[in-house]
Amino acid sequence: MAFIQCDFYSEVLGMSTSMNVILPQATRSQIGMEGAVGQGRHKTLWLLHGRSDDHTIWMRRTSIERYVASLGLAVIMPQANLSFYNNIIGGARYGDFFENELPELARSFFPLSDRREDNYIAGLSMGGYGAMKLALTHPERYAAAASLSGAVDLQALCNVDEPARQEFMRFVFKDKVSEITGSKADLFQLLSDAKANQVDLPKLYACCGRQDFLIEHNRAFVAKCAELDIPLKYTENAGTHEWGYWDNMIQEVLEWLPGVGA
Repeated sequence: MAFIQCDFYSEVLGMSTSMNVILPQATRSQIGMEGAVGQGRHKTLWLLHGRSDDHTIWMRRTSIERYVASLGLAVIMPQANLSFYNNIIGGARYGDFFENELPELARSFFPLSDRREDNYIAGLSMGGYGAMKLALTHPERYAAAASLSGAVDLQALCNVDEPARQEFMRFVFKDKVSEITGSKADLFQLLSDAKANQVDLPKLYACCGRQDFLIEHNRAFVAKCAELDIPLKYTENAGTHEWGYWDNMIQEVLEWLPGVGA
């Protein structure tokens, strides 16, 4: 595998930002790994981090490089800061950056496929929300989307009676924290809109540990998908909000992704 730490300037954000990149490499002499490369431009997993972390965290806390080595899969791990993958009201336009600028820039830097069937998006916690938001906002871009312990019920998260958490949500949404329901930031509304418009959605996956503080939020998301008859693969098992769980579950996600390794 080839690993690249990439710093670049974002016109949308008006500042420099970063991403870590794993690119496929055909190798047989690396200890514990056998690398593979597919034909043409690389299939790509856009892998998003959580609130307390950054673009380096997946490589520091999991063996993602080893897990994808034999799959011929590129992995793009971008920096989101504390944005919740939305435009920060009165601040940086991270929503626009992730929706539009990042895919174009990444594909200008690296040989990544732009075909829907070759693109997947996943993330944990805040990044699980971000993965679902981007996939539901632009379903034509992704073959599949996965949320690991995702903060998928954003309004419920804003209503949690924890001053520190409420302060963080106000950092992103300012005085609009009570108006998320029904907005473009609301995954439940995005699901309803997709159903009403008969959108061809990507394959959807979610998992959450039963001891995770976000378990009821994930169950609500599962219930909404069931109500709308939207297919969702859901795994609920023992686990909390921690990296041992995510290191294990990202392997299940990679096995589930359609067309990977084919």
